[in-house]
Amino acid sequence: MLLSVENLIVKYGNIQALHGVSFYVNEGEIVTLIGANGAGKTTSLHAITRLPPPEAPRVVSGDIRFKGDSILKTQPSSVVKDLHLALVPEGRHIFGNLSVMENLILATYSRDKNIDFTAEYQRIFDLFPRLEERKNQRSESLSGGEQQMLAVGRALMTGCTFLLLDEPSMGLAPVLKYELFRTLKRLNEEGMTILLIEQNASLALNLAHRGYVLDTGEVAAEGTSEELSNNPEVKKAYLGG
Repeated sequence: MLLSVENLIVKYGNIQALHGVSFYVNEGEIVTLIGANGAGKTTSLHAITRLPPPEAPRVVSGDIRFKGDSILKTQPSSVVKDLHLALVPEGRHIFGNLSVMENLILATYSRDKNIDFTAEYQRIFDLFPRLEERKNQRSESLSGGEQQMLAVGRALMTGCTFLLLDEPSMGLAPVLKYELFRTLKRLNEEGMTILLIEQNASLALNLAHRGYVLDTGEVAAEGTSEELSNNPEVKKAYLGG
């Protein structure tokens, strides 16, 4: 077991977002968290990556363990640098005033400066050829889909082995959405572990090996993607049937 979230409770001031959530991710898996807005999906990712929201203080209990060790007191910078986890946040949050190439270079800030990253940059461009075509453009001039590609590429340039994605298909045209998910599948086949939040539950379950349904801060259902896809309650609530 690579990552385990154990009875996690998160509060924002007087609001309790997670009510004892537990799930796990094995090395080499794609696991998805699905659920309605406000179910606690993003809160779960922020807790794992140690990113406290600026709008309210947070109280956390329970535990989050990575390779068997608790990471509840780990600094966000160490999550990236030492644990090699990287978050692709909802809304992309790229640096719009910087070029595509500058965004990718900036993502290497915590890595050994003696490394020659040439091959890694080329790998990003092999995964996302559109980025190579636009590598010298200001990233704010990219389409939404291209910005999402850049957000994923930037995360990969941290040297991560575990990728966490928050609503990567939001706002994308269907052709770019499926292109992105094919790339995620390729990354997984090459060894990347992925934890995915996705508004399109059908798309997420088609990609993932396993999944968890969150409902108002609790795990309401879990299982393989096939089991969840065939679960009558999950089908009714999230799969249009």
